[in-house]
Amino acid sequence: MEAIILAGGFGTRLRPFTYTRAKSLLPILNKPMISYLISTLPKKVNKIIIAVNYRKDQIEEFFRNHDFGKEIIVNDEPKPLGTAGAVKFAEKHISDSFFVLNSDTICSLDINKMINFHIKKNAYCTISLWPVKNVSEFGVVDIKDDGNVTGFVEKPKPEDAPSDLINAGAYLLNHDVLDYIEKNCLVSMEKEIFPQIIKDTGRFYGYKFEGFWIDVGRIQSYIDVNKILMKNKNINYFKGNDSTIHGILENSCVGNNVNIGENSKIKSTVILDNVKVDKNVLLNHCIIGENCTIEEYSILENTAVGDNEHIVKNTNYINKIIWNQPIPKGYPKKQIGNVIGE
Repeated sequence: MEAIILAGGFGTRLRPFTYTRAKSLLPILNKPMISYLISTLPKKVNKIIIAVNYRKDQIEEFFRNHDFGKEIIVNDEPKPLGTAGAVKFAEKHISDSFFVLNSDTICSLDINKMINFHIKKNAYCTISLWPVKNVSEFGVVDIKDDGNVTGFVEKPKPEDAPSDLINAGAYLLNHDVLDYIEKNCLVSMEKEIFPQIIKDTGRFYGYKFEGFWIDVGRIQSYIDVNKILMKNKNINYFKGNDSTIHGILENSCVGNNVNIGENSKIKSTVILDNVKVDKNVLLNHCIIGENCTIEEYSILENTAVGDNEHIVKNTNYINKIIWNQPIPKGYPKKQIGNVIGE
């Protein structure tokens, strides 16, 4: 059985960290994001097609150096093709029913249970579903008691919402779904293909799961996912190899070869590898990129500091993105393609 992992986006909402790396390789508790997704796949999923475009070389290098016990194919898209376009571009690697998964979704979905649900319902398509409180910010599903999905309603008023369930970004699809998708076009699975399949087949189902789900698409959700996984491990902080902590860590993750000076306080913050934080520094709800230095008596709150930046002493930043280097050529000013759940 095959799984297509969508990892081709630029990750513009996570800049400046995606200026220098593929979004799917951003570390969560010091492990690349995509590795969490692969670890959830059962043995029967023995081939994984990674749909890539931006930073393809980084992803290829990662899989050359890491063995997941499955066949890995890095499928280079010539241009961004959207969720459906990327699936169609991988068609030659698909032999039967297959999964489509988003590389930036971290959740507790049990893939085996979803497969069993799909078979039991004789479904043409099955998508994962997650309940939300703020239905007006999402597209929600119109669903029957047996799990049959009859439509989607975009950002309804709470009183008009047919359910509180949203598309959680994991799809199990029959091979024939590929016939619905035009080749070499930017096509949305969610907005263009799924409504047509619902209309034609009546065999479109939603599988609701429990536990946790997070779309790691923004600075805040990137901090949040580290905190969620630390909570699940019942730890207050996570420290990488060869790191020295003389300050205080609260709900924070630090990478490898990080030094935190005396009297510094790190709260709800993610620090990547090879970072030096001097004494008497406060970092609150921040992300600090690789190879950065934060000098003494600096206070940073709700701030993202890109790789290789140097923050001089006595600096105060609130609600800032710090990037003083050239933006990579071809990096877009806004998001390309679809956003799951929005």
